[in-house]
Amino acid sequence: MSTLTKPNHIGRKISRIRELRDMKQEALAQALGISQQTISTIENSETIEEDRLSEIAKALGVTVDAIKNFSDEAAINYFNTFNEAVSDSSFGSIHNNKCTFNPLDKLVESFEENKKLYERLLQAEKDKIEYLEKLLNQK
Repeated sequence: MSTLTKPNHIGRKISRIRELRDMKQEALAQALGISQQTISTIENSETIEEDRLSEIAKALGVTVDAIKNFSDEAAINYFNTFNEAVSDSSFGSIHNNKCTFNPLDKLVESFEENKKLYERLLQAEKDKIEYLEKLLNQK
């Protein structure tokens, strides 16, 4: 099985770390004071000078070594280890990375709660108006 990028393709590693940080090329470019096109060029480059790499690492909030040693496999292992630690911790509702509740049910429940709160607020306003009308009629 061949890969499209070489294992030490530094630009691709930067791209993957940026994506994992949920950062767009524009945001990284702005942080570095360069254009989005320059970021694109960097991410397509196999090698990058150390000074530039150091700036990029700082902007991404990682070390230069983290970029150099990054691999998708290592990232997957990291997240699997993290998820296993969460599953084994006191968070009893998380097992095997599966929710124990239906998110849609929670959303409907939330809407129902909001509806009840709105109805109570509306009733309170009606009661207030009724009370104020009584006060006006007494004068």
